[in-house]
Amino acid sequence: MGKAANLSEFDRGQIVMAQILGTSITEIARLVGCSRSAVVSIHAKWINDGETSSRRQGVGRPRVIKEKGRRRLSRLVKQNRRQTVAQLTAQYNTGPSTSVSEHTVQRTLLHGEQCRRRPTRVLLLTKLHRQLRLQWAREHRDWTMDELPGRMNPDFSFITSLVVSGYAVY
Repeated sequence: MGKAANLSEFDRGQIVMAQILGTSITEIARLVGCSRSAVVSIHAKWINDGETSSRRQGVGRPRVIKEKGRRRLSRLVKQNRRQTVAQLTAQYNTGPSTSVSEHTVQRTLLHGEQCRRRPTRVLLLTKLHRQLRLQWAREHRDWTMDELPGRMNPDFSFITSLVVSGYAVY
């Protein structure tokens, strides 16, 4: 079998349990869907270390902007929020860290959720709207719980619940 993704904790537990129960390595590999060498190495790790977890860290390309650089970039953004990515990149590259491209700075800002957003325009309430809302509130201020419309009725009998896998769904 070719190299595949890491086995889940459940699959690793199955391998260990099947070994304890005396199942053959070939049979375990067929049941779990992995190679025989994976079964042997997981069982050996269980015997030696008492655990089966895979700690694959450091996989992939190292980041150009490390955590310290991200904090510095965040400070630069907070100093002047109206700077463009080109200006931020030039300012970042004048510092002691390695030079980075505009694309890297932009990607780092997007992952850090520091991207610029255009504010949403909403219509303000006019005098007529305010008068109508105040009139409605004055008309309905003496309502009792029995007079509330159905959608506002606190009688929760209309809510049905369905229990699925231990969770209540309304």
